[in-house]
Amino acid sequence: MEEDRIGRRNGSRRRREILDVAVRLFAQHGYYGVSMDDIGAAANITGPALYHHFKDGKEQMLAEALVPVSERMLDGGKRCVSTADRDPRQTLEALVDYHVSFAVESPEIIIVHLQELDRLPESTRREVRKLQREYVEQWVNVLVDLHIGMKPEEARVLAHGAFGLMNSTPYQAVGEQVSARDIVTLLKEATLSALLHGYGSNTD
Repeated sequence: MEEDRIGRRNGSRRRREILDVAVRLFAQHGYYGVSMDDIGAAANITGPALYHHFKDGKEQMLAEALVPVSERMLDGGKRCVSTADRDPRQTLEALVDYHVSFAVESPEIIIVHLQELDRLPESTRREVRKLQREYVEQWVNVLVDLHIGMKPEEARVLAHGAFGLMNSTPYQAVGEQVSARDIVTLLKEATLSALLHGYGSNTD
């Protein structure tokens, strides 16, 4: 029994390692620029063993990368909303902090999410889109509460603009002049400024 649990745990860890390799290669070269042989070579695993973990190949890998990350984002957004004492500004700050932190910690999955979503089969793509819409609505509700007179459709425009800003973190050049920590701080401040003052001055 114990040996079975260890085997499952080791198999799950190896599967996660392979998926991480695939995501990195998809981010670097694009979905169509990467073959199963490329993934196997980078993960140091043979073809038959690779298909043992992912019998549907690259398509399954992409789905298993993007669906869970969308679920994770939604869960995190809901958590921010539920633990901020119903204060819309505090909630917004929590959402921005969460999203920027996620983008910095997971730059490759952000790139794959932005560039390769259309490679998913239709049913899986619909699932991801549904999760995305639910995540956006967490932001929309907070923005509507924060800005007197703001319509939900206006809040969605503002939210999507903020996502574009925050999701730029994987493309930022980190060097001696601007550190990774400074980039995070700047993006958080810029996003909050845009969202707090992007609709008149009702929050002042």
